[in-house]
Amino acid sequence: MIKVSLQEGESIDKVLKRFKKKYEKAGILKEVRKRGFFVKPSIKNRMKKAKAIRRTKRTLAEETAV
Repeated sequence: MIKVSLQEGESIDKVLKRFKKKYEKAGILKEVRKRGFFVKPSIKNRMKKAKAIRRTKRTLAEETAV
């Protein structure tokens, strides 16, 4: 659980901004989206392979462009 304490004389906007930073660093939203629906293991593997292929193509394109 993320806790943010309100310091004396601090505006709500600053506290909210600090909370959002902690929230993003913790990766809570990412985890919620990931667990939002079930993905079969075979589809996970397929997506993982496709992501690896895209990544290698991108690195090869960057190397040839330079």
